[in-house]
Amino acid sequence: MEPFKIHILGCGSATPTLQHFPSSQIVEIRGKMFMVDCAEGTQLQLRKTRVAFTRIQAVFISHMHGDHCFGLAGMISSFGLLGRTAPLHIYAPAAMEEYLLMLKRLFCSDFGYEIVFHAVDTLKHQVIYEDRSLMVESVPLYHRVPCSGFLFREKPGLPHIRRDMIDFYNIPVSQINNIKAGADWTTEDGRLIENARLVTPPDKARSYAYCSDTKYLPELHRIVEGVDVLYHEATYAEAMAENAMKYCHSTARQAAMVARDANVGRLLLGHYSARYEREESALLKEAKEVFERSYLTNELQTITV
Repeated sequence: MEPFKIHILGCGSATPTLQHFPSSQIVEIRGKMFMVDCAEGTQLQLRKTRVAFTRIQAVFISHMHGDHCFGLAGMISSFGLLGRTAPLHIYAPAAMEEYLLMLKRLFCSDFGYEIVFHAVDTLKHQVIYEDRSLMVESVPLYHRVPCSGFLFREKPGLPHIRRDMIDFYNIPVSQINNIKAGADWTTEDGRLIENARLVTPPDKARSYAYCSDTKYLPELHRIVEGVDVLYHEATYAEAMAENAMKYCHSTARQAAMVARDANVGRLLLGHYSARYEREESALLKEAKEVFERSYLTNELQTITV
């Protein structure tokens, strides 16, 4: 099975602490690297994970708050200094385009590579990126500024060849791809060997949803239904639910309610308020009371989907 991993670079909220960097992740899937949010300190964290800068082909920015995008300017500059030539695709709310134009005008008229901007409609759930093995969907969230989550869906793969059957029927290598695509096989004496006897089912397609920042959305579970891993912000404990509502954030319990209602495989908590610097276990406890398969995230942690 091809790798599908989440590299946590930062899981704190707006104020960096000695324990946490603000939001940033790398989604690694089938050899491709995608960045989700790019806060201060992202480049330093990338160095620690040893994820090569040159392998990042796209950046997804959830919204225009500094703790999710203030690291982007420095990283774009570093890409140029490192001799990047491949285009960098950036998916973000429409307001980000003005920021990128200003960055280019004030600091660097030529990065040495192309920046391709894709405006994300934060009010729509739709496919915003697609290649042969992956789709990325926008997930409308509710924050103080336009904000979108991102849902990474692996496309179903081809079935696996049964080597014993291929050898038994002396099927030539040239026919392997046809059989993976669903073809039957006819032997020299005219017997039809159905495709189902020649293959085993493909690996289950995997999925990962990133939802930060947002107030609690009771209907969110419909979009992230059944995902293998859900990352959902848990800025506050339930005692601060009033603050969560005021600032359009969620509590750990509310994050767990989304996970429970969506029947996800695992819930990853993050975007902790600095007030819980030494009390994050309280957030985990609240979440587990609703959804047992809840986990805290930490910097430099790698989660396999």
